[in-house]
Amino acid sequence: MRWIGLDYGDKTIGVAMSDELGWTAQALEVIHRRKPGEDIDRLAAIVEQYGVTKIVVGLPKNMNNTIGPRGELATQFSKELEQKLSVPVHLWDERLTTVAATRTLLEADVSRKKRKQVIDKMAAQIILQGYMDANMKR
Repeated sequence: MRWIGLDYGDKTIGVAMSDELGWTAQALEVIHRRKPGEDIDRLAAIVEQYGVTKIVVGLPKNMNNTIGPRGELATQFSKELEQKLSVPVHLWDERLTTVAATRTLLEADVSRKKRKQVIDKMAAQIILQGYMDANMKR
């Protein structure tokens, strides 16, 4: 059982992967969105390579719990993923994940240049870990 978590953005998609037991999430890579469909092709390759059985997409919500334009784009992307990859896709509240990832990197004294390279996959890791932790308790 492998799951991937995605931090979906305009320019990049952060990707994280669970361990085989579904206990921990590790940052995997950042997909740079250049051409339409290229990002889904890369995700399809990851799904096939690792035998992914579930995808968790971060849903950006407003602080008042409403879904704005960014959330609607993430919802649309998740539907497209589920249709094209035939893998169940779940949305997970991603409020403040980038803030948490940034704080962690600042505490580790990571340079601004290096933070920019890893922030999206770290946010994806936080999204996936939060989803797994919430679903382990049930």
